[in-house]
Amino acid sequence: MTTMNFPVLALRGLTVFPELTLSFDVEREISIYALDCAMEADREIFLVTQREIGVGEPREEDLYTVGTVCRILQILKTSETTVRVIVEGIQRARLHRLWQNKPFLQANVELLEEDFPGKRTPRVEALLRQTYAIIGEYQNLASNVSDDTVAAILDDQDPGHLADYIAQNITLRHQDRQRVLEQLHPIRRLELVNEILRHEVDVISLEIDLERKVRERVAHVQRDMILREQVKVLQHELGDDGDEEIEEYTARVEALKLPEEVQQKLMKEIGRLSKQPFGSAEASVIRNYLDVCLDMPWGKHTRDRADVEKARTILDRHHFGLDKVKERILEFIAVRQINPDAKGKILCLVGPPGVGKTSIAISVAKAMNRKLSRLSLGGVRDEADIRGHRKTYIGAMPGRIIDALIRAKSMNPLLVLDEIDKLANDMRGDPASALLEVLDSEQNYAFRDHFLEIPVDLSGAMFITTANTLDTIPRPLLDRMEVIELSSYTDEEKVEIARRHLLPKQLKEHGLKKSQLRLSDSALRAVIAGYTKESGVRVLERQLGKLCRKAAMLLVTGDVKRVDITDKNLKDFLGVVRYQENVHITRDEIGVVNGLAWTEVGGEILQVEVNVMDGTGKLELTGNLGTVMQESAKAALSCLRSRAEELGIGKDFYKTRDIHIHFPEGAVPKDGPSAGIAITTAMLSALTGRKVRGDVAMTGEVTLRGRVLPIGGLKEKTMAALRNGVTTVIIPKENEKDLEEIDQTVRRALKFVPVETVDAVFAAAFAKEAAAAVAHMTVLATENPDNAAAMRV
Repeated sequence: MTTMNFPVLALRGLTVFPELTLSFDVEREISIYALDCAMEADREIFLVTQREIGVGEPREEDLYTVGTVCRILQILKTSETTVRVIVEGIQRARLHRLWQNKPFLQANVELLEEDFPGKRTPRVEALLRQTYAIIGEYQNLASNVSDDTVAAILDDQDPGHLADYIAQNITLRHQDRQRVLEQLHPIRRLELVNEILRHEVDVISLEIDLERKVRERVAHVQRDMILREQVKVLQHELGDDGDEEIEEYTARVEALKLPEEVQQKLMKEIGRLSKQPFGSAEASVIRNYLDVCLDMPWGKHTRDRADVEKARTILDRHHFGLDKVKERILEFIAVRQINPDAKGKILCLVGPPGVGKTSIAISVAKAMNRKLSRLSLGGVRDEADIRGHRKTYIGAMPGRIIDALIRAKSMNPLLVLDEIDKLANDMRGDPASALLEVLDSEQNYAFRDHFLEIPVDLSGAMFITTANTLDTIPRPLLDRMEVIELSSYTDEEKVEIARRHLLPKQLKEHGLKKSQLRLSDSALRAVIAGYTKESGVRVLERQLGKLCRKAAMLLVTGDVKRVDITDKNLKDFLGVVRYQENVHITRDEIGVVNGLAWTEVGGEILQVEVNVMDGTGKLELTGNLGTVMQESAKAALSCLRSRAEELGIGKDFYKTRDIHIHFPEGAVPKDGPSAGIAITTAMLSALTGRKVRGDVAMTGEVTLRGRVLPIGGLKEKTMAALRNGVTTVIIPKENEKDLEEIDQTVRRALKFVPVETVDAVFAAAFAKEAAAAVAHMTVLATENPDNAAAMRV
């Protein structure tokens, strides 16, 4: 390996090859000093190309690693600051180290030897012929190649030298020239040159074809313009100056980059308008149609911010928690970062009110740098609200999707479809069915609104829908969406959200400084526990707003400079506590069991009360129960009847005792099978006179054989249990896998008892003495069934 030191001259957009001469101008002072130094020595200098032309003072990382050691043939001063240099390439060299020996750059370089090409084989001959053929094509297409250059190329039989000569004398990008310079094997170098030339031939062919089409189009436009001017002259001679309105519409259409089908449709409508009397009803319909079509953001797109870390920062800044939702959004952005043309999924955020479904959709729009347009679908029952009305009707207008695009002023906005579970339908159509096309990425590239009657590409838009429940969303519509569930907030999460977001927001809205209102942690927790009863934080935000208003009043009318709110004086600001702790829930009672229910607004404790009285075996069900829940009660009764002797409740209890099952809050409709084990346990407790633990809640469907079946909504139900002071939750064994989805705070605070049969339920639910008695009876009944009736507890 031979290394030498040379002065360095950095070239901008030029590349010198060995055995070839090049003339260029030099004006940078550092380069002129390098030339002077070389002339004083042996006239040899290292020429290397800059990676970026715009760099004024290049450093080592700004230069390519391979350049050419050259001999200076001539230097001619052309002005006060510029010299013209002629150099001849000697040998390729690789840059090892660069330093500045003021006032010029010097480098230590390794002289590179070319690989020996070997004998002239048929393959080399074929490669040379291919090169000559491509050069012929290139000369026919390009106007910047002289006959002398082509003649020199055709006379050159050395593959390596031929590749260098073509790269230096044909107009190529400096990056391509550098690739040729760095290739040391002559055959591969010529193959690379052929590849680059073939690409250049293809590009020039396309340019020529495009230029021809443009010329034809310009000629056509000029012909139309001449004809229009002639028509204007004729109209002027006849005393009719034409319709300025038509010209305005025509100009607007021509100014937009419209798809061909859309442009033809609009020009056709403009032609119809020109033939209508100015004040006719038909003219008004056409004008309205044209105005709507021209208000569409045709061809306008915002550039996505495909940066996962920035998106994560924005999401974390505006929302606390919601890790599952954030992770899915960041996955979507990561895919867009790798593949910008990837089709986006339609996300459906499902959860109770106030947990941040709509607000996180707004944050997603900020994170992705997309325009946002929100559509509230609650109560929409007319298909025309989605697809629009036919324009022939009086007062016709486009549907909400098209209106959202117009408001967003972009063809790739983020569209938030709020309350999609509250769509209705009647004789006017089914709006949920109309949304099938909108939310299907395989169809929405050509969505047709009834009003526009032209295809609109919705594939660039991103859709996020929100819902409180999935039960009312039609299955075909649900299949098109990826469901992400948002659970209720724990009290700890509510405290963090209030501190980070809600309280600063309310202070700002009420004009208060942070130093003017101090809310203690104990007071904040008291607000959450005593003045709110919700899954989200909307009521909490209103209560914090009320505190700010009261504080503002004291600051204005009183003689105080700061308001301190603690759990001691909280009542003075918010009044009487609205939600007292329900001590009845955690009290051990006979015939009373804490069930767990799921509603659209989160989980709830649902108590089951059972009374047993002398009678004729009548079963009474009250509490506004649905069909499924009534059947659960009957199944629970049959389960107990089939095991009466085993449980020590008498074989004929169903004949001599009346059973009344009641669910409090009778005004609230209740339904579902998950109260099965709660009803069974409450009936057994009432029949045996044994207390059920008040700190236990349970959920699960029961079968006639006493098996416990899985249920849904476990996450919300467990949070309700925690809020109400329950410490133990009995769940079906098959739901044990769902515990991983539950918040760690809830998992740490509650004891979960997975069960497969009602026997395990009884063992965990009854108070200690009662559980032992029931277990003892079960053993005795198994050993001697005749004694079972006498062992009623």
